[in-house]
Amino acid sequence: MCGIFGIYAHPHAAEISHLGLYSLQHRGQESAGIVALDTLTGARASKTMGLVSEGFNAMDVAKLSGDIAIGHTRYSTAGSSTIENAQPVLARVRDGNVALAHNGNLTNATELKRELVDSGAIFTSTMDSEVLVHRIARSPSARPEERLADALLDVEGAYSLVVIIGETLLAARDPRGWRPLVMGMLGESHVFASETCALDIIGATAIREVERGEIIAVDRDGMRSSFPLPPRESRKCVFEYVYFARPDSRVFGGSVDRARRALGRRLAMECPAPGADLVFSVPDSSNSAALGFAEESKLPFELALIRNHYVGRTFIQPTQAGRDAKVKVKYNAVREVLDGRSVVMVDDSIVRGTTTKGLVTMIRGAGAREVHMRVSSPPITGPCYYGIDTPNRDELIAANIAVDEIAGTLGVDSLGYLSLEGMLASVPGGPEGFCHACFSGDYPTPPPTDPQKLRFGCGC
Repeated sequence: MCGIFGIYAHPHAAEISHLGLYSLQHRGQESAGIVALDTLTGARASKTMGLVSEGFNAMDVAKLSGDIAIGHTRYSTAGSSTIENAQPVLARVRDGNVALAHNGNLTNATELKRELVDSGAIFTSTMDSEVLVHRIARSPSARPEERLADALLDVEGAYSLVVIIGETLLAARDPRGWRPLVMGMLGESHVFASETCALDIIGATAIREVERGEIIAVDRDGMRSSFPLPPRESRKCVFEYVYFARPDSRVFGGSVDRARRALGRRLAMECPAPGADLVFSVPDSSNSAALGFAEESKLPFELALIRNHYVGRTFIQPTQAGRDAKVKVKYNAVREVLDGRSVVMVDDSIVRGTTTKGLVTMIRGAGAREVHMRVSSPPITGPCYYGIDTPNRDELIAANIAVDEIAGTLGVDSLGYLSLEGMLASVPGGPEGFCHACFSGDYPTPPPTDPQKLRFGCGC
């Protein structure tokens, strides 16, 4: 999962993109980048490892002149965490510049890359996104939207894209619509972003989603929309509502906060905790679900865990060692809330179980008498091939042991998961049209024969 941002026809395009990326930081913390296009001096890129706030200063951004810009915050599902893999990708092709920022994962990228390498292509990164740049460069079409459509033909998997081809800004979304992408307006400037929170921070007005299979082109002649890709059945990632998106955003046309509160209320109905004294969340992504659980259960919602906001999201750390270390400095328990109490701890998901086990130990150490774990999504039992860092079943605790064994491993008195049916009934637009393969095993595309082949790179 990554954050992408693009803006056309604004005199401070790079500065606006920089600001937009702050609101998309939760979608990726490994690297960040901006490409700006000045029609007189050409395209320039600035990329950094780490957070947006750590790598860019005012002088760096000021050097990126031009009125067209795209930006990216990277969370890799595969490939190494290096500056070579930071996006946006920028390349000089036969008739100008191509820059691309990608959120998603291409499931047939290995085959596409092999074809390109066999025909002489040279790759400078291990990202699947670079495959698209090569395919754009080889397109014989004249119009930018046609070149992008040529590049996306026969591409499988998830992609939401912002692209600069020549002096045209383009936005595209795969025909199944896995990842969110919204269009807005800032005065006369067109803006595209992964989530509406990035529009809010710059004062833009959200207009609509980029539709499944749509390519939007914006240039001096205005905006054009086309649907050149064969339509497919909708498969929006339900995990965007469960965990990834910010609660103040609207994705897939619905409020993330309202969705999470509904998930929490349904969880309380399906998995009540009789005799509990209070409810608390594993902050921050679980806050809304815990509020919903507390409202439905008629239990007080308490702040029993305090999060250090100067530490990033543990789930999207690229290595297990990084996740383990950050758990220890990310949270602290409030003894005065927990001591002697029977408590309900609400989290949005359990992936590997390492973070949860450490938290339960911390909560018991603060004096909790009983710890009842409630999860506002079903057990994650399968890998994701569409942009989430679960490529190996061996990493998924629920894929390998039963729920009662998970409870024992975590050290909780009881454990309850929301049902698949309950989750899908709770999210806006449900229950149809969502991808839930990591919960159900119902993959919309044939899984790779060798999941490790995704390791060569990820668009985000």
